[in-house]
Amino acid sequence: MDISKIAFLAFIALSGLCGLANATYKVGVGRADITGPPVEINFMGYANIKQVGRGIHTRVFARAFVVEDEKGNRVAFVSADAGMMGYGLKREVIKRLQARYGNLYHTDNVAISGTHTHGAPGGFLMHLLYDISILGFVPQTFEVMAQGLYLCIKRATDNLVDGRVFLSKTTVLNVNINRSPSSYLRNPEEERAQYEHDTDKTLTQLRFVDVENNLLGAFNWYAVHATSMNNTNRLVTSDNVGYAALLLEKEYNPNKMPGKGKFVGAFCSSNLGDVSPNIMGPKCSISGNECDLLTSRCPAGEGDCFASGPGKDMVESTQILGQRLADAALGLLNEQSQESTAREVTGDVRFIHQFVDMPNYNGTAYNPLSRKIDKIRGCQPAMGYSFAAGTTDGPGAFSFAQGTTTDNPMWNFVRDFIATPTQEDIKCHEPKPILLATGRATFPYEWQPKIVSDQLLKIGDVIIAAVPCEFTTMAGRRLRNQIRAAASAAGGLDTEVIIAGLTNIYTSYTVTPEEYQAQRYEAASTIFGPHTHSIYMDVFERLTKALMRNETVEPGPSPPYMNDVMLSLNTGVLFDGHPINTDFGYVKTQPNKEYGINDTVKVTYISGNPRNNLFTEKTYFTVERKINEDRWKVAYTDASWETKMIWHRTNTILGFSELEIYWNISPQTLPGVYRIRHSGEYKYILGGKYPYEGLSHSFTVNED
Repeated sequence: MDISKIAFLAFIALSGLCGLANATYKVGVGRADITGPPVEINFMGYANIKQVGRGIHTRVFARAFVVEDEKGNRVAFVSADAGMMGYGLKREVIKRLQARYGNLYHTDNVAISGTHTHGAPGGFLMHLLYDISILGFVPQTFEVMAQGLYLCIKRATDNLVDGRVFLSKTTVLNVNINRSPSSYLRNPEEERAQYEHDTDKTLTQLRFVDVENNLLGAFNWYAVHATSMNNTNRLVTSDNVGYAALLLEKEYNPNKMPGKGKFVGAFCSSNLGDVSPNIMGPKCSISGNECDLLTSRCPAGEGDCFASGPGKDMVESTQILGQRLADAALGLLNEQSQESTAREVTGDVRFIHQFVDMPNYNGTAYNPLSRKIDKIRGCQPAMGYSFAAGTTDGPGAFSFAQGTTTDNPMWNFVRDFIATPTQEDIKCHEPKPILLATGRATFPYEWQPKIVSDQLLKIGDVIIAAVPCEFTTMAGRRLRNQIRAAASAAGGLDTEVIIAGLTNIYTSYTVTPEEYQAQRYEAASTIFGPHTHSIYMDVFERLTKALMRNETVEPGPSPPYMNDVMLSLNTGVLFDGHPINTDFGYVKTQPNKEYGINDTVKVTYISGNPRNNLFTEKTYFTVERKINEDRWKVAYTDASWETKMIWHRTNTILGFSELEIYWNISPQTLPGVYRIRHSGEYKYILGGKYPYEGLSHSFTVNED
């Protein structure tokens, strides 16, 4: 029995619950592969048309938990290694769940959140602005994600057992910084004084155990962008939070390959809107001098304003921050009973959901700028000038600067060629100068959502607020406080509120009204105008009160169905070919005969296009260790952190391509004899896809 189980059993015993613990819920966890086409498809996140996939560093996964109370009330929550979530995807997942389970799962009790990795294939959001840099909708990405999201919930459902839920929290430093500190300083001084930091440093964990106190899973929420890997990355990656999840699962699934094993560990997004993992801060890329605080610009000749992480490169930074997050989560799971911050979560399960038409929302709310109750209204979606400036995690193009509050006739001309904002739109969004009037753009279909999904999941005294965008630090803090106060007023319950960001549908950012005035990137990307946050505060307060009183609410207007109008400029694989005197799977570059610790093995194969078969839940290659003359054991796959797969098209006309496989031999590697096997499919010029395999020579890994 490992030390974590001993510690946890001790905690139970000291709580007077030794022996078999009484179940308070049925709980289940599940995981599934959602890795889309790893090559020739643009990644979602940086909106960089040059960021086209060339292979895999780590596979990406969806992780789910399901909780049901004794009355049969059930909720499902999914954290997916994806940039964000689109409602078209959620609708398809619900459709597949209902085909199997009837009405057990539906829009109201399923929440699907993205981790916000910027290193996974795009083309699944079904709104033109978010898919345009991907060159449109990508059916292959959509399908593998829909099936994986469905499967992880199905597996969690199939794994349901009597169990219990525990909540714990810890502070994690040196993982995040505020990338818009000048905007944060716009918030009232007395409010800022309530918090030690200008980002949230608390990691909140829900731990799931069975009645014998066996650990089933742990879901962790922490506010940080998954942008340690910058916009020069071309390999599929789950980034910092995804690496943390791999480390956590490796600890409790020993001797299992990544993505395998019963224990499920997730790191989920929260109010990360203005939160960067690049903790060394922004510097001018050529001179190394400080960037301008307000505009994030550098003087001429000093380069772009880039923020960097703590490592020597982006890969090491990802590794360092992922390790810190994993260590924090492991610390909560392993803490000694007398020091434990964990408390059991008890109480019923509830859920509530409502679609809200944001541009047509009218109401009243407290205005922190005027410090009185004012009328609030939503605007037609629009992006401001500072949106095009990008962020210090990934600067934009042209001459745009953050903090821009004036327009430009030339860019207005370009804007109006696409869609012209009305004078009412311009007035509604002030002080944001409109660069893209996305709410007025309808060709070839809707550019950004107008209807949003607002949802609450309640497990005992824990409320998960599923928000459809990226809330900034203070915007999230205010929402948590509002929900907590509403729950207390309506139900007399002191609650723990978790913000789950980028959930169900994606509508860019939400900043506080004060931060909106600064018009940095996050404010320019707050698409429904200066009252966006106030509307969410109003809606979630009302939903919380209804939730606590067991009242129903109107479902609201459903988002439009757009599956049948999707367009794509992405072409499929036409055919694959290989040079004369070779075949698919031929090893062009064999490994050396011997390697040592920290060496890197490289093998090159003549290959087909990886888009021919995504090898979902499988692998494009295996690193195998020799056990005896008759048996080899898989030691690493394409989901392993230690490996990389890079694909090259070597002759476009003839369809030739090569696949390079790299294996970095870590200090934990067992000495012995190894080989590398590659599996793929090629597309024949006359039609059909056919499997092939390539096997390298064996080689020896020596001890130091």
